[in-house]
Amino acid sequence: MHADLSRSTFRPERHYSAVLVQQGRVQLDADANEQTAIQLHQARALATDLIGPHGGPRDAAGFRIEYVGGKHDIDTLLIHGGRYYVDGILCDADRPAAGVPVPDEDTEDGTDGADSAHGADTEGQGAAQPDPHWTYWDQPDGFRDPEKPGDRLPSPAQAPFVAYLQVWERAVTAAEDPALREVALGAAMPDTAARAKVVWQVLPLALADLDIEAAEPSKDTVREAFARWARERTVSSSRLAARAERPGHADEDPCLVKPDARYRGPENQLYRVEIHAGGAAKDASFKWSRENGSVVFPVDELDGTWVRLASLGHDDKLDLDVGDRVEFTDTAYASRLEPLPLLRVEELDLPGRRVRLSAEPEPGVGRLPHLNPFLRRWDHHEGPRRKGRTTTLRAGAVPVTEGEWLPLEDGVEVYFAKGGAYRTGDHWTVPARTATGGVEWPVDRSRRPLLRQPAGITRHFAPLALVKGEAGAVDLRLAFAPLATDVPAADEATLAAETRAREEEQQAEAADPSGGRSQTTAEAEHAADAEADAQGEK
Repeated sequence: MHADLSRSTFRPERHYSAVLVQQGRVQLDADANEQTAIQLHQARALATDLIGPHGGPRDAAGFRIEYVGGKHDIDTLLIHGGRYYVDGILCDADRPAAGVPVPDEDTEDGTDGADSAHGADTEGQGAAQPDPHWTYWDQPDGFRDPEKPGDRLPSPAQAPFVAYLQVWERAVTAAEDPALREVALGAAMPDTAARAKVVWQVLPLALADLDIEAAEPSKDTVREAFARWARERTVSSSRLAARAERPGHADEDPCLVKPDARYRGPENQLYRVEIHAGGAAKDASFKWSRENGSVVFPVDELDGTWVRLASLGHDDKLDLDVGDRVEFTDTAYASRLEPLPLLRVEELDLPGRRVRLSAEPEPGVGRLPHLNPFLRRWDHHEGPRRKGRTTTLRAGAVPVTEGEWLPLEDGVEVYFAKGGAYRTGDHWTVPARTATGGVEWPVDRSRRPLLRQPAGITRHFAPLALVKGEAGAVDLRLAFAPLATDVPAADEATLAAETRAREEEQQAEAADPSGGRSQTTAEAEHAADAEADAQGEK
């Protein structure tokens, strides 16, 4: 996640159940974040074991899909409220209730003429209440655009298609949600904690993509085909390794770091290597940041290639310089997981808090203030040098080269395994430490770096409905019932049997004072007692 972290230490294979804080010790963000990750892992694993890959509560299952077409200009889906779990992750489709504004005082009844003319109620209820459900076009994290043909639902002639749920998580900082910032700290202070947000998106999928040829497939057929399709997209096939190697120019700065250090940076860093454009290796590209991609600048205004920022940074380490590569985006495109060109900073206007970019940002990006546009800084300036030549950037990002070590900076190098398929947003984090002069990365017994899957983004999928156009939709959701039930009361037959058992036990004790012992046993005990008395008298 794009956040200012020291490192990420949670590893489920270590089987840690809790983080124990020791007295008198330094408190680190990694420890607190690992505790949160442990609890999330436990809760979601338990929910998955009990519920299965996906399902909703029987009486409150959300994401019921209803197709609406024909009389509308553009087809849509209604997404009804409720809760649904996907791989243990709670997804809530309930639409928040609209707020009620204070009534105007322009008229005696508390409303003005404009409100009355537009049909607003005259009892201080304000604007009309929104629909109780989401639609395909206004779902909170979908950001579908009717102007983009790829976003539109399949036409009735192409029906049926599967409406499915895609779920993943991303970090949100005060740059994307200004309400997270504590204004009492002042504008000069950085923001505090970030948030992890569950992103759910209802998307269409053609039956051909599921290799289903039948025009009227059964529920089980669709679910099985969808499960196979989802398994191929849940885990990325790309692999990366990292290391620190003492660069050839290390002797030029022997006073900055230890002479034998492999990592030559003057400070501890958390490098982030993130796939920019996905696909096969020949088409894929990546970008990297020494600050885990956390250096962002909220945008106040866009005027052509000039961008006015809310701040130019808090110090010379977290600011912008001419030549920096930046990503101009907003919350909509951050949720769409689509690559945008990385632009170059060409000019700085420090008094006006403005920067001039190498090109105008993509149309439709960052033009709406409520989507909180921002710049994200990346730290590569050019591709790695190989055989004396520098690799040309592609749309501002570094082309992926498999099967060889690629230098980033200060001795940090990365290696992409051959045969990978890359997805936009997949990333790896590499902690670099001055104390060891190296990077923290798993190695084998021969100290060879190990190839690892991406640390994220992990995508989760669930089928919702088989949409048949005007013929309706077949529900593909699953539901579970509550486990708790009433405590059963004892019936009359059980109570009568218990009473008879007690009475028979009492009658047996009254008829046999010896407590159920045989006569022979009683006589033997009496003789033994008499003999003991005789011995006592002697």
